[in-house]
Amino acid sequence: MRIGFDSKRLFCNFTGLGNYSRTLLKNLSQFHPENNYFLYTPKIKETPETSFFLDDNIYKTYTPKSLLKSYWRSFSIVKQLQKDKIELFHGLSNELPFNIKQSGLKSIVTIHDLIFKHYPKTYPAFDRKIYDLKFKASCNNANSIIAISESTKKDIINFYGINAEKIDVVYQSCNPIFYNLQTQEEIEKTIKEYNLPDKYFLFVGSVEERKNLKVIIEAYQFLPENLKLPLVIVGKPRETNNILDLIKTNQLENLVIWKSNLKNNLHLQAFYQRAEVLIYPSLFEGFGLPIVEGLLSKTPVISSNVSSLPEAGGPNTIYINPKNPKEMALAIEKVITNENLKQSMIEKGYQYAIANFSAEVVTKKMIEVYKKTINS
Repeated sequence: MRIGFDSKRLFCNFTGLGNYSRTLLKNLSQFHPENNYFLYTPKIKETPETSFFLDDNIYKTYTPKSLLKSYWRSFSIVKQLQKDKIELFHGLSNELPFNIKQSGLKSIVTIHDLIFKHYPKTYPAFDRKIYDLKFKASCNNANSIIAISESTKKDIINFYGINAEKIDVVYQSCNPIFYNLQTQEEIEKTIKEYNLPDKYFLFVGSVEERKNLKVIIEAYQFLPENLKLPLVIVGKPRETNNILDLIKTNQLENLVIWKSNLKNNLHLQAFYQRAEVLIYPSLFEGFGLPIVEGLLSKTPVISSNVSSLPEAGGPNTIYINPKNPKEMALAIEKVITNENLKQSMIEKGYQYAIANFSAEVVTKKMIEVYKKTINS
């Protein structure tokens, strides 16, 4: 198959959408090297993360000579796709060229989430309108849609009226490093470098209202003194004033440890592996990748009983009402004080993650959708 990809995020974004793109393309080349993969991007940032795609001959990368990069990505790219005899074009980050349907080219779009529909006040009005325009047009123009969770699939149906048969759910896989556990010696080296305590709770995610860090802070008042372990927060602080006030009010300044600039994902993996429990109480997610990273790191997970999070965590994660700090405290106490439960969560959670989110499983499903779309 000759498959083209909108690779702007792959080459220019180094968080969620970029990670999704790079992981998917690496998996495709590993398990299906018989295909031809064409990467189309308005520009390229050469970094350790992107060099793999520039150095490997299985990928053919194209950048436009036009100065109107946005117009090229939204319209003119179709001419290049036709010239390259692309059989299928995959928009990896919620978007497709607006004229892809009229061109006759087969296309797929991945929709990651419609959070801006659920929490409109957390997005500027102009951004919401642009997202809505692009996402809706892409869903209507695509031959097939990839939703990264059943929760996102439901949203696509409810908000855009798309037929369920047009949508396939294909989960994300993690960065390859998470499928190989680190040794205790490697973990200790990282823990020492970042001056972390021996035992701690872990929160991974940007510090903003939707990620709901505050319910963890509020839960401390309901925990017995001997269970009030330090809380390590790994994430970019976007909305910290309220959280800082809450930490001060609850007199937790000495228990909250901020680590926002980890050097690499290996260090993050070490953080996961050493944590007593990963707490991920988000109010809404398209998927919830940190949960899977935690499960693969053999860490017990407490999360929210909303949106896609039960899909990511599986049956051996503990779920709570994300607006109930007392329920959160009870869940933490349950995990920390019951060693049998904790070990069961670790082993069964790991098995669930491997069975549902391994690179081979996810890539197989994606290839099946590609073939189905081309032959439709």
